[in-house]
Amino acid sequence: MKRNVICLGLSALIYVTGCTSKKEEKEEVVTYAVTSPLQIDTSFTKEYVSQIKSVRNIEVRAQEKGYLQNIYVDEGQHVRAGQLLFRIMPKLFQAEVLKAQAEKQAAEIELQNTKLLTDKNVVSQNELAMAKAKLQSANAETSLAKLHLSFTEIRAPFDGTIDRIPLKLGSLVDEGALLTSLSDNSQVFAYFNVSEPEYLSYQSSAKAKNAQEVGLLLANNQLLKSKGKVEVIESEFDNETGNIAFRARFNNTDNLLRNGETGKIQMVVPIKNALVIPQKATYDIQDKTYVFVVDNRNVVHSRAITVTGELPDLYIVADGLKAGDKILLEGVQKAKDDDKITYKFQNPQEVLKQLRLKAE
Repeated sequence: MKRNVICLGLSALIYVTGCTSKKEEKEEVVTYAVTSPLQIDTSFTKEYVSQIKSVRNIEVRAQEKGYLQNIYVDEGQHVRAGQLLFRIMPKLFQAEVLKAQAEKQAAEIELQNTKLLTDKNVVSQNELAMAKAKLQSANAETSLAKLHLSFTEIRAPFDGTIDRIPLKLGSLVDEGALLTSLSDNSQVFAYFNVSEPEYLSYQSSAKAKNAQEVGLLLANNQLLKSKGKVEVIESEFDNETGNIAFRARFNNTDNLLRNGETGKIQMVVPIKNALVIPQKATYDIQDKTYVFVVDNRNVVHSRAITVTGELPDLYIVADGLKAGDKILLEGVQKAKDDDKITYKFQNPQEVLKQLRLKAE
């Protein structure tokens, strides 16, 4: 009997000790690392969607009506300034030149005869003046006829590349009809839109610089070898978007860029008093970025933030946080809304130094 009582007592003691051990394991406190956003002056590389335009791009149009008699170039061909591109059938205009030249000769003869008669006082000075005016009119008609004849030959106004040729030989061409386009791609412009705050930061930082260098990321995610320079800023902001257009110029020595291409301008944007946080302190849901903010009662709450830029291991926050807020640095995946936590605060400057050391 005593032996049974002793066994039961030992069993109970073991059971109670086991439960207490498990309870202590469950109640083990997790200490979270917490930090605050850091406010610093910095800069980051931002990408802007850009439209690429040739330095010179024109439409080549017919200046006279007629049949397209000759096409001397092909689509995509590089041509030189003054090179003959097209010829409109010139016969009608050649006949007009011959007619105008004949009238000019007749006016010259008439002027000579009138002058002889004037010298002999046979006719008045008014007759001589009328003959001179008639000759001047004939000269003007001749020049105009030659000008119309010259319009039948369409030549390249500058070095460039021929675009599509929509008309074929023998087509009846109206005055002003589009024959092709000509692009000078030796240099190109890249147009991109910048927000008002970024524009103000750029203007304040660009005073000590003549022009800021920018990169161009092409559609295949390859960076253009040559750098461009911002040289023009438009005069007005767009009322609908609040942006202003910048223009950068790029050398196109490899003839890689063509009019109408798209790309992304990469420009270093300076920011004063930027609010930065470690990227590992954030998490994403769909297209939004969140952090856990710790309140005065040590309770965490998820909060959406707006990220305006990215640095190595850091985000630049435009909205959603203040400098004094406390945010979870580690354990973001474990924490839940309204959890009460125990935490250890880490100085944001020390956190930033550690991130830089890891990056190096």
